[in-house]
Formats: sequence, structure tokens, C-alpha cells
Amino acid sequence: MSSDRFGTSANYKQKEQGYRDRALKLYPWVCGRCAREFVYSNIKELTVHHMDHDHTNNPNDGSNWELLCIYCHDNEHAKYTEHANYQTEVKAGDTNQDTATYNPFADLKSMLKK
Repeated sequence: MSSDRFGTSANYKQKEQGYRDRALKLYPWVCGRCAREFVYSNIKELTVHHMDHDHTNNPNDGSNWELLCIYCHDNEHAKYTEHANYQTEVKAGDTNQDTATYNPFADLKSMLKK
């Protein structure tokens, strides 16, 4: 077995499963970013994100966790990669993203009349 900063891989998987099980019991099965809802059949796509990015910080009350779908979780971590590459500003858990200004349905009523 390989070793990493958490010990053996088996030990890490066991710890991860422990806090994942707790998080799934504490929080509704909804992504904290996009609000996608999950059920038992797709729960594997819902991940536990450590808000301070420290996977060893697992308080029993879950205050360092949020449930994110795999896509939003990847996006959260991509912010740090972009920061390293492009020196952008990054704040953990920041969801202030630019909002879209284009509305493809703005003229829908007149398009349906044609």
C-alpha cells in the first residue's frame, strides 16, 4: 500500500468514509452550490468538500464540510489552480461569480407567434 500525508491509502479511505457518512447524515442531499438534489441511486456524485481545504479537520458537527456535486467540487478546486497559474484572487467558499447578462428567452413570445 502506498503512503501519503494521511498515512496509508486504506487508512485514508476509512477516514474519508467516516466523515462522508457523517456529512450525509447531517446535511440534506443537495449540492451547496448548484442546488442539485440527490437520491440514493446517484449519491456517489455528491462529495464532501472541506471548506478550509484541510482533509484532517473533521469536526463532529460538520462545520468544516459542505456537500458539493462532483462538478461544483471540481470547480471549487479549479479556482486554486487558476490562482497558481494566473495570480487571480481566491477566497475559499466564495460563490460571487459574474452573472449572465444574455437572456436567450427574452423575445420568446414573439418567436412563438411566428
